Amino acid sequence: MENDTQGDTGLKDFRFTGTAREWFGIWIVNLLLSIVTLGIYSAWAKVRRKRYFYQNTWVVDRNFDYHATGKQILIGRIIVVVGFFLYSFLSAIPALALLLTAVLVFAIPWLITRSLAFNARMSSWSNVRFAFTGRTWSAFLVFVMYPLLSALTLFTTYPFVTQAKQEFITENHRLGTAEFSMESGVKPFYVALLKAILWVAAAISAIVLLGAAGVIVVSELDSNLATPSPDLAVPSAWREVLQVLTVYGFFFLIIVPAFTVYGVMVRNAVLNAAELDGKHRFRSDIRAREVIWIVMSNVVAIVCTLGLMIPWAQIRMARYLADHTYAVPKGSVDEFVGTQQAANSAVGDAFTDLEGVDLGVAF
Repeated sequence: MENDTQGDTGLKDFRFTGTAREWFGIWIVNLLLSIVTLGIYSAWAKVRRKRYFYQNTWVVDRNFDYHATGKQILIGRIIVVVGFFLYSFLSAIPALALLLTAVLVFAIPWLITRSLAFNARMSSWSNVRFAFTGRTWSAFLVFVMYPLLSALTLFTTYPFVTQAKQEFITENHRLGTAEFSMESGVKPFYVALLKAILWVAAAISAIVLLGAAGVIVVSELDSNLATPSPDLAVPSAWREVLQVLTVYGFFFLIIVPAFTVYGVMVRNAVLNAAELDGKHRFRSDIRAREVIWIVMSNVVAIVCTLGLMIPWAQIRMARYLADHTYAVPKGSVDEFVGTQQAANSAVGDAFTDLEGVDLGVAF
């Protein structure tokens, strides 16, 4: 990797240095302890997992780190579980059901912003902490109102929703005092949706053709077995096999690839439009067909080994994503990092490692 120079605009590769053998040792201990403790240790397992993947991800010869504790993760999960049971119990009362649903709708954006803020604060690069400053009201618009409005248009405006979500997440993050920004139109998101739809259309056409061929085969079997035979159950068995294959085919040939195509193109669009501190840029060139192959082959490997290849699959995906992600720094990285570290020291670390909890909200 070349040295940093003033005005440098060369690509700096992300690198992932973890290995399947090393991660398998951590993963299997996490799994066994989580089972023995009835899931309680899974909070600490999550910390060990994130810390391993963060610490083994490098860019410009500096790695990331994760600073949360298992206690914080566990407290967050307890809060979510208790809240879920309270909601389930109280919503059984007709007079409270509507009120609690309204409260939940407004609580979700708050939970999302709290979770994003916690995970950002617990993450760092080159000993400089990330932060998230998004507001709950903005999250309410992006995660609740925009999807509802999109539904009214039969989701033809969903790319606008995706763009809004990505802008909200990206532009409210910062590294130290340096802010992230994202300058992207909606066109890349519509292109992503169009390609996902084209995949669905092509896959359905292929399945229909295969299904038609299957019907012909079954019809031939039916005609051959029209005379008395002790093996009359064969046609129904064939039909059951075809039904099972159709269900799995629909999922693995349509749903998974379509979401993968959309996700890959969105990731590329976001990273290629992102900037840090108004000058440092990023690049992503992952390809949908390569990710689909990795996902599909990972699934086969995991199923054939009864789950023991999960660590290998995770490492494989992490390495691929890192190998196709780049930073484009402008100016000296050492100077940028030094400035952010000095700013952090001057302000003081107002948030300690014990501040906040991970509410674990997925979106």
